[in-house]
Parts: sequence; C-alpha cells; structure tokens
Amino acid sequence: MDWTLEVVVVPVSDLDRAITFYREQAGFHLDHRTSNGRMDFAQLTPTGSGCSILVGDAASSQGMAPGSLRGLQLVVSDAQAARQELLDRGVDAGEITVFDERDGGTFFSFPDPDGNTWTVQEMKVRADNPLIPPDARISYARDPS
Repeated sequence: MDWTLEVVVVPVSDLDRAITFYREQAGFHLDHRTSNGRMDFAQLTPTGSGCSILVGDAASSQGMAPGSLRGLQLVVSDAQAARQELLDRGVDAGEITVFDERDGGTFFSFPDPDGNTWTVQEMKVRADNPLIPPDARISYARDPS
C-alpha cells in the first residue's frame, strides 16, 4: 500500500492575493481554481513536486486561521539560486543558514502574505537525482501556465 502526501491545506485570508503570490512570486503552477457558490479554492503545485497546496475556503472550514501554518518545507538543489529567484520576484526571503556542511544542512525561509512560513532546504543531490524525474512528471493543470 502506497501512502502519498499530495495536498496540504494552507490557510489564507484572500484567495486572489494567495494565487498571485504563489504563482507569480513563489513560482508554483496553478492546477485549478474551483468556485461553486459554496466553496472557492485553488490548488497550486511547486515545479517538480508530487505535493500541491490548497488555498481558499477549505482552511477556514477546518478551523485553520490564516497565517497559522508553520514549517512547510520545500527542497531545492541550490539554496543560493532559489533564494535569489524569490528575491527577484519580490519575496521577503531570509538569509541562508548552514547548520551542517553536509548535504541537507543549508536552509532559508520566507513567509507568504498571510504569514504562513516556508522553510527551504538545500539538497544538492536533487540536481542530478530529482525525486520525480522530469520525464515522469504529469500535470493536472487546467491552466498550463
């Protein structure tokens, strides 16, 4: 039995602002936005990830306050390049900290507009050995951008 984590709910106060931030500043892909009168939410996925985030009404229905999520972790092969990419897109990315010189010991963090915090871990091994190889990636995006 495979048990895969594929969606994490991120509590936000403004869905349009969250979509703009995660698409244009964090570089996530918009998989879909769904509105049906009772719910309004969007699912977005970081490039190369098998796990998406869900922003919108779902968080408040589960009692999650906007900005209350801490410790979400993204993994990149080059922390310096990833941090610079975020800074270039206007994200308030923190300084890089090296806790351990071995692979996996380098980190930085950034908040979303509501204050949910993300940690970015450098795993240089991911450059040559991504968890999901590019030729195996699929997209469920209705919006291909």
